[in-house]
Amino acid sequence: MRDQKTAPQVQAADPKALPTDRSANDSRQIALAIPTVAGGGAERAMLNLAAAFSARGHRVDLVVCRAKGELRNEVPNGVKLVELRRGTWTWSRLRVLAADPTGLVSLLRPPLLRYLPDLVRYLRRARPQVLLSALTNLNLVALWARRVAGVPTRLAVCEQNTVSHEVQAESNKRRGWRFFLPLIARTYPRADAIIAVSAGVADDLSIRARIPRERILTIHNPVVTPDLEEKSRLLCAHPWFASSSPPVVLAVGRLAAQKDFPTLLRAFARLRRLRPARLVVLGEGEERTRLEALAHELGIAADVALPGFVSNPYTYIGRAAVLALSSVYEGLPSVVIEALACGCPVVSTDCPSGPAEILDDGAYGALVPVGDDAAMADAIRATLDAPPERNRLRARAALFSAESKVEQYLRVLLG
Repeated sequence: MRDQKTAPQVQAADPKALPTDRSANDSRQIALAIPTVAGGGAERAMLNLAAAFSARGHRVDLVVCRAKGELRNEVPNGVKLVELRRGTWTWSRLRVLAADPTGLVSLLRPPLLRYLPDLVRYLRRARPQVLLSALTNLNLVALWARRVAGVPTRLAVCEQNTVSHEVQAESNKRRGWRFFLPLIARTYPRADAIIAVSAGVADDLSIRARIPRERILTIHNPVVTPDLEEKSRLLCAHPWFASSSPPVVLAVGRLAAQKDFPTLLRAFARLRRLRPARLVVLGEGEERTRLEALAHELGIAADVALPGFVSNPYTYIGRAAVLALSSVYEGLPSVVIEALACGCPVVSTDCPSGPAEILDDGAYGALVPVGDDAAMADAIRATLDAPPERNRLRARAALFSAESKVEQYLRVLLG
């Protein structure tokens, strides 16, 4: 049963509603900015940081464009949730042109740009000592907002994904995205710190946006929290995880093109011809209808379940026979680290970036080419036949403990 938690009170970014004075203690006021509280790895990582910063005595604001998403009730106690208000395009563009007078951004309508004026108001009124922003679009908005606000707030931007793949994917949907790499190249250097969640993300950002590599720090997301193992031991209500059932192949992620679940379904169809097994995919998204149709087409619908988003995926991960990641690209796939922490074997595509870094080039889990369903099916079958020693996987996951990563973040943020 899902734990019930009182939803955190949302503090609107109204200048009259924000504090004007500071406590006379040694704590810092730290703001973390993310677009929403959706159920993704980047959002979970920022919530983990918010909880850790608050536990260390800092005053923490979680600044969001929309206080909606699957993790809405997971905002830690003691962390203030600040929801920005959306402005008009005209006023937002005037604001951003004040920060970027060359006018390149006026050719675009970046998502989240309309939250720029209210972020400016928040920075001027709350005046946090530090702002950490995550995800490319909001990183740009945060940099423009600080420049317009004229505040001394230290600003760090965190790149959570391989930016070249993100830009290419968005370019296929929205006009003007080809300008984003030059925009990033000109804007990111204004940050006090540029953080990438994996070495692959850092390398890609450096090459594609022509930012000197030495300016980009690599800090892995804080993924393995003290309560992760405890959550993995809670009762799993799904009947397929009973001890007498066939082995379950598990996948976790948004039902989106980036995750390439069609390749996983085809791999599972190959596996299913050779042995009994079941596939569970946790997550929600725009690809659901396509995936359900493909499962029927492949004749595996009876052995495939798509339960949607679940608040505690660890109880599934801890009981799965293997965790499969079929992504085309990633930044640092948290679910791979979470699987290792639960002692669950992993099969992953060797996509940019993160899986090879986490799995030490295949030493802690099989890596297969992107889009190769035959190779993925073979790797899953081999893992089911000869699973790795679970404590060895847990030891690898310990390198990604939240405790160590939080300390790294604080050293960067507090200078």
